[in-house]
Amino acid sequence: MNDTNQHIQSAATWLYEEYHLFYEEFLKILDLAKLAFEKRDFASSIRVSSRRLSLYSISIAEVGNRLKLSYPQIHSDIDQWWEVEYHYQGLIRGEYDEDIARAYLHSLRRKIYQGEWRPTDYSFTELISGPGELSAQIVKSITLDGSLTKPVVLEILKIPEFIRSYADIHNDTERVAIRVAENLSRPPRNAQRLICVEMINTGFYRNRGAYLVGRLVFEDGRLAPLIIALLNDESGIYVDAVLTSETYAHNIFSSTLANFHVTSSYYHEVSAVLKSIMPRRPLGLHYSTIGYNHLGKVAVMRELESELVGTGMVLETAVGSQGTVAMGFASQNSAYNLKVIRDKPTRHYKWGEFEGLESVIRKYTRVHEINRTGSMLDSIIYYNVRLDRRWFSAALLEQLLSNASLSVSLNGDDVIFKYLIVQIKLTPLPVYLENASEKQAETVIVNLGYCIKNNAAANIFNKDLDARNYGVSSFSMVYLFDYDALEELKEVKIRTNLDREDGEEDIPDWYFEDGVIFLPEELVSGLCIPQRSLCDLFAKRHANLLTTDYWNKIQQDLLAGTVPRVSVYPDSERVRD
Repeated sequence: MNDTNQHIQSAATWLYEEYHLFYEEFLKILDLAKLAFEKRDFASSIRVSSRRLSLYSISIAEVGNRLKLSYPQIHSDIDQWWEVEYHYQGLIRGEYDEDIARAYLHSLRRKIYQGEWRPTDYSFTELISGPGELSAQIVKSITLDGSLTKPVVLEILKIPEFIRSYADIHNDTERVAIRVAENLSRPPRNAQRLICVEMINTGFYRNRGAYLVGRLVFEDGRLAPLIIALLNDESGIYVDAVLTSETYAHNIFSSTLANFHVTSSYYHEVSAVLKSIMPRRPLGLHYSTIGYNHLGKVAVMRELESELVGTGMVLETAVGSQGTVAMGFASQNSAYNLKVIRDKPTRHYKWGEFEGLESVIRKYTRVHEINRTGSMLDSIIYYNVRLDRRWFSAALLEQLLSNASLSVSLNGDDVIFKYLIVQIKLTPLPVYLENASEKQAETVIVNLGYCIKNNAAANIFNKDLDARNYGVSSFSMVYLFDYDALEELKEVKIRTNLDREDGEEDIPDWYFEDGVIFLPEELVSGLCIPQRSLCDLFAKRHANLLTTDYWNKIQQDLLAGTVPRVSVYPDSERVRD
């Protein structure tokens, strides 16, 4: 073996070892999340969640830098790199996590050589191997004779093998059994016979809570979710809620919430079970929900490609008002909305000097890495992505090249994006209100208040209060989706004019303060909602949002490191009074 070949094989082995160091830490975080729940260390839960989300990109950057120092010839010679890839592929072949190891190497190559990525570089089917058999190691399967009995529930509650005891496990088993029986007694499930329950043989952990997740199997082959939500207080662990609805399952696993930590390395099988109980949710998003975000990114891009190629439609300017900073576009029937950042804001920009594209991208990245509390859309951010020019309408392409030339360029038949942001498509709130019934509009306005409260609990303040920054889902939930005007709530100065005497004409003291100033009494007018009755309803149902006391208390809790409670399922699904 000559020196060059030995050098290449040494580099491949080193990269293989570096990948496994990354993946070992990735899996270790799952156990830390479980421990944080058991010890009621909720601040640690948030920290490990943030670490897990950023671990992949941090590892890629560090390994790329070390490769340059240790193997400079390979770092500068793409032909030698291809030889390294060949040997690396041999080392990972046949391993369960081969798809992640391959994606890791592809990301590293793009980081080193600054190449563009495109959907056809490697397909989703090549990247992600199919799930294996659902063995007892992965799923606990229990045969039933028409109902979920208390002994069976007891087996389910013992799945995580907590080091902390349940406060009252026998009462919890009874509550779960009764609630499941009640839910299944309603049409149309009352005509179906329950024959089996299959539970993923591990716990799901996020923020303050833990979840046991599986499916109920009926005699006719139909499936229903079974999700048992657990909390942990001073008295011990207890069952808080039982969910058997696909709608509630979708809400729990929404990408507007932080990722779950699932203490299982069988991510394909776990995703397959989730897909079986939420079939309308794309498989790629199931991978993202449990923290395998890179596999999810590839799946989403492949889905976008399939939508456009399969329908013959093209990307066009998104419905609703155009943003002053971000430009949105989508195809008519797509599940996704795409965004780029303008080179400079439109003339309607109202926040002083524009800090630039990188500043906006950092805000979108921050939302991805924090607890989104169920009220902020996650953003998938692609770097140096190359898309087919035929996917774009001529008018949209002209707008992108004219207004976002720092991010978008043409290279023959390809459109190259320095950054591309992808989000699930929502109906902009003002557009929704134009077409909603009175009841629908009232529901959404109330949910807007909850959205603002949840964002505050995550230390997020949207200084652009305008309702155009919010969108409505098919389940009437309201989410913040535009992040160029985000600030940390802890840094916002809460002030008021309500303490001023009638007749005072002096400029208030807060006018001369630096930083972001927020007057809660102006929140409703800042929403710019034209329907007066809806503004009055908002002010009535969320009166505390219009007070300085509310915002000061949230700031105090955040500064004290308190992890706020955020409700992700209705009170009606709780089993305790």
